[in-house]
Amino acid sequence: MILHPAIIALVASSVLISSLVLYAVWYGVRILHSWDLRSGSSLQLDLERRTYLISTVLAYVFGFQLVSLFLLIYTADSLSTLFTGAMCAAGTFNVNFYGYPLLVVKIVNFLLAGLWLTVNYADNRAYDYPLIRKKYAFLLFLAPYLVLETVLQVRYFLGMSPDVITSCCGSLFSVNASGVASDLAALPAVPLQYAFTASMAATVVLGIIVVVTRRGGCAFSFVAGAAFIIGIASLISFISPAIYELPTHHCPFCVLQKEYGYIGYIFYATLLGGAVTGIGVGVLGPFRSVPSLVDIIPSLQRRLAVLSVLFYTSAGLLTLITIVRSNLK
Repeated sequence: MILHPAIIALVASSVLISSLVLYAVWYGVRILHSWDLRSGSSLQLDLERRTYLISTVLAYVFGFQLVSLFLLIYTADSLSTLFTGAMCAAGTFNVNFYGYPLLVVKIVNFLLAGLWLTVNYADNRAYDYPLIRKKYAFLLFLAPYLVLETVLQVRYFLGMSPDVITSCCGSLFSVNASGVASDLAALPAVPLQYAFTASMAATVVLGIIVVVTRRGGCAFSFVAGAAFIIGIASLISFISPAIYELPTHHCPFCVLQKEYGYIGYIFYATLLGGAVTGIGVGVLGPFRSVPSLVDIIPSLQRRLAVLSVLFYTSAGLLTLITIVRSNLK
């Protein structure tokens, strides 16, 4: 393993996060089996104290989990100078088999951790913790992915060797290559531009409907999730070439570098933020009828919808400005 401060921080934090989540899962199983707020038993009192502590710890843990995605990408980009053939994070992730699976799992965990934080926030606002079983069942679902991320991250960094010759982003995201990256790069730009514009507009319209009428949360959540996928595909297909002003350069990682003003971080932050807050509206929808959440959930859904609309509007405006200012026509 290359002894780099960021690598050590990522590995250590990932192991710590997995350990704390597994500790929380242990008590989560007990809560799923024995939680009864009407009981005054010593077991119930112990579970109440534990869940307050665990919820607080997990809020900070998952908060760092969100940040660690950007730290991983930044670290991969900064290490590209150590490997022959690498020009950015695209080549660094291709150093061994575990790089891109790690990145995919990391993105999935970002979304899941954000949704858990949303459910946890709603549950803590109520006086009787009505979602406690739901959020710990969600934690049981999330825990294996966090452990998988830790395993992949350790294997990825341990398998790094400066002697490896990797591929540059130009070959990985080439329309003439084979693989998922090249397939995304080869997507037709004009139809995808229409799809991107339609998804952004639909998100804004449905978001306004949710805010005004407090209805349509499921439809908005679905569109917000679809807008994230379309946004990532658009970034590779036509947004990145507009930034580079090169029709053959589709790399989604070079946009993270200084010469492009780190604009890629803004794109990813807005798309990820819009996805988490937008999908969160739909996740909270089934709990609107819970007595202690009747006044909490609709208000929280409205705030999440506003945030999602702001995130996606920012992504859309940034895309429009990029294309208009680009010399690539």
